[in-house]
This record gives sequence, structure tokens and C-alpha cells, in this order.
Amino acid sequence: MAETTERVLSLLGLLQQRPVWTGPELAERLGVTTRSIRRDVERLRGLGYPVLATQGVGGGYQLGRGRGLPPLLLDDAEAVAVAVSLRMAAGGTVSGASEAALRTLAKLDQVMPPRLRSQVRAIHAATQTLDQGYATVDGDALLRLACAVRDSVRARFAYESRDGTPSERTVEPAGLVAAGRRWYLMAYDVDREDWRTFRLDRMTHVRPTTWRFRARAHEDPAAYVQRSVASSAYRFQARVLVHAPLAEVAEHTSVRSVVLSAVDERTTLLEAGSETIYGLAFHLSWLGWEFKVQEPAELREALADMGSRALRAAGKA
Repeated sequence: MAETTERVLSLLGLLQQRPVWTGPELAERLGVTTRSIRRDVERLRGLGYPVLATQGVGGGYQLGRGRGLPPLLLDDAEAVAVAVSLRMAAGGTVSGASEAALRTLAKLDQVMPPRLRSQVRAIHAATQTLDQGYATVDGDALLRLACAVRDSVRARFAYESRDGTPSERTVEPAGLVAAGRRWYLMAYDVDREDWRTFRLDRMTHVRPTTWRFRARAHEDPAAYVQRSVASSAYRFQARVLVHAPLAEVAEHTSVRSVVLSAVDERTTLLEAGSETIYGLAFHLSWLGWEFKVQEPAELREALADMGSRALRAAGKA
């Protein structure tokens, strides 16, 4: 049975190398009869590989395109290339690509032999990218957390808060979220008995444990992280009615800075946070639409002050 499985995998590898093989060519390569090739082709079809067979001159076997994606067979060099590419893509800016790359990398890492893992790490360590001033995330830490999410095991890490206070955290990870060039972890903090958002660039010594946990009920990680990074972590939080459609406001704002919801077809509720009240006032003025502040009162006062100064600067007051 093991010999048959190895031969079927070898057959799949040959079919991936060139467009068409004749039955006798495959039989000669694999050292079997053409009858065995026909049986092995049927086994591949049973696994979901669309192996096409054509008769006549120029005919033979070829690997076609199916409706679903069957398992892929990669040699060592191909596996390393894919893993390195996925690591690079995990830090990319294409919407959705970072998360998909990380999920795929976690699956590949699960079955990759240690010798290939070391090659991937060596290439990654020797490669530099221009980060354009953004905080960098350790690739191994990102992968460890992704695996902890997948396997439902607790993770531990050292963490530095926004004011520089160090702490040790033990968490039950629920999901990773990429926002712009930053990665965030939504997790249940075991010691604080509450849900938290953690920035990965503030983590060190990330290590999964062997402690498995039963998943707790929680909201969507992307929604939780967006709300957390947009407002709840800041000193001032604002709720503002913007007189413009949701789609238009979304084009001029970032998911890292605001949470938007449609009030009606022409009005959008904008929720945002800032360390300074004048920072909020400037951001709202920059948008260019009419708006009404619901809260806080300090924001209305800051806007009035800015408006008075603007009128004096223009010589109209």
C-alpha cells in the first residue's frame, strides 16, 4: 500500500511538470505497466485531481483545472519558496491577503519538516524590507500566535503598554487582525478575566503553551479590534453625525481611526478617539462635510475656538 501511495504521488509530480504525458512514457518513468498507470490515474481522480485523457496522435494524460482545489504536491524547494512568499505577504497591504497568507502559512508550517523550517527562517532572517516607518512584527511570533488560535491553546508573552509599562500576559487567543501595517491579537486575558486587544509589535517572547481551552463566546475579532483601536484606547471618544453617505465617508477615513455606521442614506455616525481634543476637531474639519457633534461637550468647545481663530486669521472677525 505504501509503495502504491508513493507511486501515485510520483505520478502527480510528473503530471505537474509538463502539459501532456503518454501512457507508455509514464509507465517507463515509474517502472510499471500502462495498466497500473490507468489505475493510478483513477486514484488521483478520486482525490479530486482532474486528470484528462485524450486519444490519438498528440494525446495522453494531462492535469486539468477542476471546480475545487485538490491537495498540492510540493518538492522541498517549492515548499520553501511558498513559505517565504507567504511570510512576505503576511506583512503586505493588499486587503485580505495578509490574513489569508498567515492562515496558509500556519497550515504549511504544521506539516513542514524541521530542516525546511530552518531554511525558511534563514532566508527570512537574511532578507530586509523597507518598512516606511511602520512598526515591525516578528514573523515567528506571528506564526506562533496563528497556530495557537488554530489549535485553541493558551499563549504567553511579555507585553509593553502604550505608556511603556511591562507585564507578562497569559491569554486565550481568539483571532489575529491586520489593520494597515499593524497586527493585533484579540484574546481573553486569563489574569484580568476580560477580553483585550494586543499589538504584536509590543510583544516579546511569544510562546504557545500545551494548555488547551474551550472557546468562549465572543464577537467578531475584526469588529472588536476596530472598535478598540479606533476609540476605546484613547483619552477622548467622540460620536459625530456626518451629513454624507457611509460609502463616501469610508473613502476618506481609515478603519484604524474611526468606526462608521449608517444612520440613513445621507447620514453616517462616526465614532473616533484621540489623545487630544483638538486632534479630533482638526480631523473632523479636514473631512469637508457638515457634521453635528453628539459628544463630548469639549469637542464642541474646541471646534468653536478653532472656528473663531480661523475667522480672525481670515480678517472676518
